[in-house]
Amino acid sequence: MEEPLLGESREEETKWVVTRGAFVEELKKLSFLAAPMVGVTVSQYLLPAVSLMMAGHLGELTLASVAIATSFTNVTGIIPLFGFACALETLCGQAYGAKQYQQIGTYTYSAMFFCIAICFPISVLWIFMDKVLILLGQDPEIATEACNFSISLIPALLAFAVLRPLIHNLQSQSLILPLFLSACATLCFHILLCWYLVFKANFRIVGAALAIGLSYCLNAVILALYMRYSSSCEKTRVFIFSDIFSCIKEFFSFALPTVVMFCLEWWSFEILILLSGLLPNSKLETSVLSICLTISSTHYFIPYGIGAAASTRVSNELGAGNPQAAQLAACVVMVLAVTEAVIVGTILFCCRYVLAYAFNSDKDVVNYVSELVPLLSFSIIMDSLQSVLSGVARGTGWQHIGAYVNLGAYYIVGIPLASVLCFVLNLRGKGLWIGIMIGSAVQAIVLAIITVTTNWRKQARMARERIFEGTYSAGNRSV
Repeated sequence: MEEPLLGESREEETKWVVTRGAFVEELKKLSFLAAPMVGVTVSQYLLPAVSLMMAGHLGELTLASVAIATSFTNVTGIIPLFGFACALETLCGQAYGAKQYQQIGTYTYSAMFFCIAICFPISVLWIFMDKVLILLGQDPEIATEACNFSISLIPALLAFAVLRPLIHNLQSQSLILPLFLSACATLCFHILLCWYLVFKANFRIVGAALAIGLSYCLNAVILALYMRYSSSCEKTRVFIFSDIFSCIKEFFSFALPTVVMFCLEWWSFEILILLSGLLPNSKLETSVLSICLTISSTHYFIPYGIGAAASTRVSNELGAGNPQAAQLAACVVMVLAVTEAVIVGTILFCCRYVLAYAFNSDKDVVNYVSELVPLLSFSIIMDSLQSVLSGVARGTGWQHIGAYVNLGAYYIVGIPLASVLCFVLNLRGKGLWIGIMIGSAVQAIVLAIITVTTNWRKQARMARERIFEGTYSAGNRSV
């Protein structure tokens, strides 16, 4: 008979009972991690948003150029880098739980090396963005301005490749306060810097991009100094240089499915906006869907912060060999996600007749948005569930499963159904949103089923065997 893992007795192997005290204690731990992580993600999201808003005051051409460039650079560079770095949620989180502190530093530097390396082909694509946009049918003048912005954004790409591994390094150790303080300080710095470069120094669109790069650099420097000199990171900043290159293969085995999982979901919403441009009244349809997508994207960072906390708790407990604690964290975070989503969804529904006025005062837009808000409220609930469950998946090491789930949910169900509802049944933008909402629902339901049926004891054993013996990789981890 197998020996029980840490934190288990033989009686506990067959029966697991959650006490009220254990639930409340886990809720406190998750809340302590989630609240500042929401602040970190929102602050980072606002950096390019601030640049976009300030560039918008330079004229319609500049606003359109920065908006297109931001969308293009997110899809081709920022989101892939974000996905690659998120592999550290599994690797560093489980290593920290297993008290293999040296591996945390090694994984972090391996991720930096890998992310910096892929910045170079991405940069080449950004340099020739104008030619790509013209091939896609964009106005040459807008394409040229967008290209100027993207070229000036290359330093931000390199800084982001260093910043994200540092964030996940500290996140895996539950060192959330320095992340929160540095993110808030960087946002304040960025607002002033962007205003100066755009308007006072008259760098215009180039200044808006350079401000993002300098702000990312500042954030990375603050976190690097904290990691270097803080006693909290004394054990985890140590690494062996020769181990970095040998760890890249292991890092890549988790990073590739992670980036596929993120990109498949992100790209589906970009496709939604492109499809809306094919409708007869494309200006109205695109405007309304953009408003709904902006609201949904802004809210997304709340469940993402909760999901990041769940990823940390689950990975730490699996690495420590505590499968019941990991299971409890997954259960508590699902309750937390549902509660938050229902509250936000209810608020949106109650404000459906005035919500659009924050973006546009046109009556047609306002009325159309009010029709879509009930659907938006339901999709908010689905997005919260899938975002938090995706965090559990990253903490467990199921990125490859998440990639398959996203592929099926959005590209086999969501987008084809959206196209049928929109163009065949003539539901227009409402049909597009219903289709993508059903895709999110399928994703959330499948991830929930996987989470509920998971053999947590097996996952804990596999995590510790991989950390101590290197016997498992992302490709052969099963539920």
